[in-house]
Amino acid sequence: MGMSTGGNNRGVMGEINVTPFVDVMLVLLVIFMVTAPMMVQGQNVDLPRAEGEPLTPGENQMILSITNDGTYFINETPIAAEELNPKLAAIAEANPNQDIFVKADGKVPYELVAKLIGAAKQAGIPRVGLVTQPELEN
Repeated sequence: MGMSTGGNNRGVMGEINVTPFVDVMLVLLVIFMVTAPMMVQGQNVDLPRAEGEPLTPGENQMILSITNDGTYFINETPIAAEELNPKLAAIAEANPNQDIFVKADGKVPYELVAKLIGAAKQAGIPRVGLVTQPELEN
């Protein structure tokens, strides 16, 4: 039995060559795997250790940070100390149910942390929480 060639071999090809597509996807996967850890940003805050229940992340949470050198941050944005009260008041006015979590370096004096919490409460933020690291087990 032989195979007939028909007369015209230039018919429509019914298969797609996926090899170049797979090559590109593997290269992109490697690029994303290498760059993803670099995309994580944040302030280097050495949190104090304390016992407590873990927080469940919510979409209405805002982080108010203070670093060891006294720099304030609202989420990832640095903010001057004199701008802190007006910004918090504007946040409370725009969203009255806004939760704020204070993330203070463990070496920051307690007085600065208390002032930060007081500023949030005075601005009208209903719930202010502290972010800590879990206690080390011995």
